[in-house]
Amino acid sequence: MLQKCEGIVIRTSHYGEANKVVTLYTREWGKVGVMAGGAKKPNSRLAAVTQPFTYGYFLVKKGSGLGNLQQGDIISSMRSIKEDIFLTAFASYIIDLTDKCTDERKPNPFLFELLYQTLNYMNEGYDPEILSNIYEMKMLNSLGLYPVLNQCSVCGNTEGEFSFSIREGGFICHRCLDKDPYHFKISQATVKLLRLFYYLDISRLGNISVKDETKKELKTIISAYYDEYSGLNLKTKKFLKQMENLKGLGQD
Repeated sequence: MLQKCEGIVIRTSHYGEANKVVTLYTREWGKVGVMAGGAKKPNSRLAAVTQPFTYGYFLVKKGSGLGNLQQGDIISSMRSIKEDIFLTAFASYIIDLTDKCTDERKPNPFLFELLYQTLNYMNEGYDPEILSNIYEMKMLNSLGLYPVLNQCSVCGNTEGEFSFSIREGGFICHRCLDKDPYHFKISQATVKLLRLFYYLDISRLGNISVKDETKKELKTIISAYYDEYSGLNLKTKKFLKQMENLKGLGQD
């Protein structure tokens, strides 16, 4: 039975000499694997449409197991991402995170839209670091993690100066700092942005300009929270860190 879906290529692997197994994240079906026969041949009509990050419409012959990809129409190849090694590193991390946080064949149109908008913004030149932070904050619920960002995680107070406590799983106010001696002191700009990234509808994203020291705080908090609670150990995250270190060395 032939069915059409809107999807993004999040993973490919070789199968035999000429074929690829392609993992798509789709609006209609969630994450699905499809066989792309002959896609490794340079003259194959499936070669271009099965490149990572490609966004398009895919015609799939569905069966009980792996579907067969019959054809694809590219809407966006996300060319800018593919042509920039730093953007490729950020985008690879985002699709890896999506892959690890989702089960097969569980549709989530909200997550599909989030993935598409994030990659599209990145492709259009928005700050990839900030987009990655927003994506990380929004993926927490998919991991069953719900940080307390609208009040103090200890006393429930909504007023005052806030720090971040990994142990308490969210903000703690200045009155409760003794509850976690290892809390992170953060600027009020970081408090606002963590909250914004978690609750913001990404389609309404304007051009957010963030100072370097605020970026550093955001990265520290989000990474520490993920390390403590997510159980993820992604190679793409390690590679991204290496890339950022290299970039930092180049700017010194």
